[in-house]
Amino acid sequence: MKKEFAVIGLGRFGSSIVKELRKLNVNVLAIDKDEAVINEYKDLVTEAVIGNTMDENVLKSVGITNFDHVIVAIGESIQGSILTTLILKDLGCEKVTVKAQNDYHGRVLEKIGADAVIHPERDIGRLLAHRLVSTHTLDILEISDNHSIVEFKAVEAFTNRTLDELDFRNKFGVSVLAIKRHEHIIVSPDSHTPILEDDILILIASDEDLSHFEIVMGDD
Repeated sequence: MKKEFAVIGLGRFGSSIVKELRKLNVNVLAIDKDEAVINEYKDLVTEAVIGNTMDENVLKSVGITNFDHVIVAIGESIQGSILTTLILKDLGCEKVTVKAQNDYHGRVLEKIGADAVIHPERDIGRLLAHRLVSTHTLDILEISDNHSIVEFKAVEAFTNRTLDELDFRNKFGVSVLAIKRHEHIIVSPDSHTPILEDDILILIASDEDLSHFEIVMGDD
């Protein structure tokens, strides 16, 4: 059976999630209090509902607990986001992911039971900062307060040299988790694996070590 998702709030963030989920051919319920917005997306999603999700009856009426995953993407109202999340968890929704507007909002969401809290604006700013330091940084994923995973496009100095020769771990404290080579992925490459032109390295390290690595290698 296809997984079923509900997306609450169809601003820029919520609408982008809806579009990507539909590309993955899963069922999507979209909820927004703005009729014009719902009319814009009703032909794209499986079901579109106009409603205020701070009203428990609205969520009950759509059978919200039957969905595998609920994404709360309310952008204009922190109160609406918090109350909606609280109601969803009280009703028994198993998986609730919520967009946070700031760190304080995120901490509140975690305390009331949100299963995952995402910070798109903060994450975009973080990625932009890394890209400004090094144009070779393609993406970054925070995995803890102090550690991240980065996609880093191989610079010319890496070409045709093995991981053993480059010795990233001893020189920079950076480990190579995988290498993306066109449509192939080399997972846990051994020390004799050479880096080729256009390879993308999947790196893991502390934020401090990654920043040092990007600064040193970013202008190569």
